[in-house]
Amino acid sequence: GFSDAIANVYPMTQVQRCIVHAVRNSLKFVGWKERKQIAAELPLETFRKKWDSKHPIIGEQWSRDWEQLSVLFAYPADIRRAIYTTNAIESLNHSLRKVLKNKKAFPSEDALMKVLYLSIERASKKWTMPIQNWGPALARFAMEFGDRVPNLRNINL
Repeated sequence: GFSDAIANVYPMTQVQRCIVHAVRNSLKFVGWKERKQIAAELPLETFRKKWDSKHPIIGEQWSRDWEQLSVLFAYPADIRRAIYTTNAIESLNHSLRKVLKNKKAFPSEDALMKVLYLSIERASKKWTMPIQNWGPALARFAMEFGDRVPNLRNINL
């Protein structure tokens, strides 16, 4: 649903799914003895030739999701270094789950929204670290997507 929601609001967006999560998801179908070998052989065609007969669900998942898993590789190295991880989103989701975990119900929708707002406010105070390699990535964003992100033209690097 997350990808569909983004596409509805920003139709030209390319959604990048997290490769680390895809690998972890694949390995949950595999015994401990095979994990290292399978992880090393996850390039899709190599994997499917060798392992589809034993673990077909893994190849099916990667084939189904390949369009969103491979988006990252279409970008230049400067952009890839800045966007390869979804840790910021994961961190925010973890913060929200943490405050909601022990609550079974809220007296109103407003009460829920206040708790979520305060959690986001608290989490945002931790967002002080600059994104690594952001300057070169921003320059590449300006070159690649300048017409879609007009404010990039006026940024001093």
